[in-house]
Amino acid sequence: MKIENPILKGFHPDPSIVRVGEDYFIVTSTFEWWPGVRLHRSKDLKNWEILPYPLNRKSQLDLTGVGDSQGIWAPCLTYDNGIFYLVYTVVTSFYCNMQDTKNFLVMAESVEGTWSEPIALNNFGFDPSLFHDTDGRKYIISMVTDHRVPQKYGGRLLLQEYDPKQQKMVGELKDIYQGEHGYLEGPHIYRRGEFYYLFAAERGTGEEHGQVILRSQSIWGPYESYENNNSILTSRNNPEHNIQKAGHADLVQAADGDWYMVHLCGRPLNVKNPDNHKKLPAKRRYTLGRETALQKVYWTEDGWLRLSNGTSLPEVVVELDNKEQPIERKSTIDDFDKTELDLEFQSLRNPLTEENYSLTERPGYLRLYGRDGLSSRFNQSLIARRWTEFEFEAETKIEFIPKNFKQMAGLVCLYDVENFYYLHVTFDEDLGRCISIIKSENRKIEYPIKFIPVRGNEIYLKVIVDHHKLQFLYSIDRQRYKKVGPEMDASILSDEACDQGWFKGAMVGICCQDMAGSAIEADFDWFKYQVPFHK
Repeated sequence: MKIENPILKGFHPDPSIVRVGEDYFIVTSTFEWWPGVRLHRSKDLKNWEILPYPLNRKSQLDLTGVGDSQGIWAPCLTYDNGIFYLVYTVVTSFYCNMQDTKNFLVMAESVEGTWSEPIALNNFGFDPSLFHDTDGRKYIISMVTDHRVPQKYGGRLLLQEYDPKQQKMVGELKDIYQGEHGYLEGPHIYRRGEFYYLFAAERGTGEEHGQVILRSQSIWGPYESYENNNSILTSRNNPEHNIQKAGHADLVQAADGDWYMVHLCGRPLNVKNPDNHKKLPAKRRYTLGRETALQKVYWTEDGWLRLSNGTSLPEVVVELDNKEQPIERKSTIDDFDKTELDLEFQSLRNPLTEENYSLTERPGYLRLYGRDGLSSRFNQSLIARRWTEFEFEAETKIEFIPKNFKQMAGLVCLYDVENFYYLHVTFDEDLGRCISIIKSENRKIEYPIKFIPVRGNEIYLKVIVDHHKLQFLYSIDRQRYKKVGPEMDASILSDEACDQGWFKGAMVGICCQDMAGSAIEADFDWFKYQVPFHK
């Protein structure tokens, strides 16, 4: 059986994997998107189905007001003696000197069951990982942030024991790694034979990204590195390769004894930042964000880990001995005929409540009640799903009768609340009901077109994305579509292009705003996402 990377396409960064019986489970970061922690299951490592999000109650996770690209970072999923353990960071301030990185643990007997309320661990840094030793003791490892100017170390890793009976950290807190140059992030510890292995990402999360491995005969160290700390996985020396940003990896052993590595990666556009870009000059843009890939690995005779291809370069196509077990593929159209939203959809920062939406008020429709504007970090009525390929189309049918210009609803492509394209229905005092486009690029708001009056109750809105090109269209009968506005630059919806964007990927969805405060409703009959678009 062959798999083609990435195995989880579009905005699935920081993967952590565990096998329980015949099932493999992967969790990935969700940042400010709600519910928290994306969870997938597979029986063959190729076909993955999405499962309910572990952090799906506001008592577990409240992201009200958190900044863009903050929230849930780098979850780690493990299993021991009938219990699933999930540790993760909630980042509440990051683009500042004094960063707030709170680490938590939740547990469940079933991965699809009810997860516990969070147990606070520590706040030293982000990317915590839980290790279950063979003697039954458990340990938490994480990196450390340093607000001092200058920082004393380029990077540090801390280890401390966790007591599951007391449900708290106990014993000595000890540095097990101090680096002069850059963080080691996403650390995991494994035990194999006489060695403890420390697995960690290096050199950030961009195109210099890589994965290193160290080992020690004591969990407390000292740890020796593999070949002078050379990366065992990286794309940094092969900019032409289809899989870039390779790093932040985790390991799993199959039932037959084979070993596999999941890692984040990215697929670049052939579009770069300008040379004078203030954050990342001349860097390539990645609208799909950081994705999840899989590699086959093996242990050498002297006890080090290597990719099966004998190099450090990740494979695009990987051969597996597994028997393929296909899963049912979802329809490209969601008719909103269920009592709950599809798991592909997420909201921003907080759960949608009856104040925001209803699937029963008008059966067969999703009704969104207008709330905050698109730049809000508090109470938006918005759902969106990931872009998974460079070519796709998204479409919806909307019924919406706004009464003033403060009310709008429609189809949105966004990276965060500072960067989006919004094809919307609204009201103008001279034209009546009309449509237009709002473009926000790093908080700079523009209207690429004037308002276009529309007649009829039903309006069809569509977006076609072709790599870096984005085109909106509309129709009143779904037979004849008219282009709305010019062809626009989709690449601005990427980590590299955004002033405060670093870690996510572009999303497409539907939303409704009522900044007049009367909570006007917009009814959406269906939402379609199709890859590739119809040419």
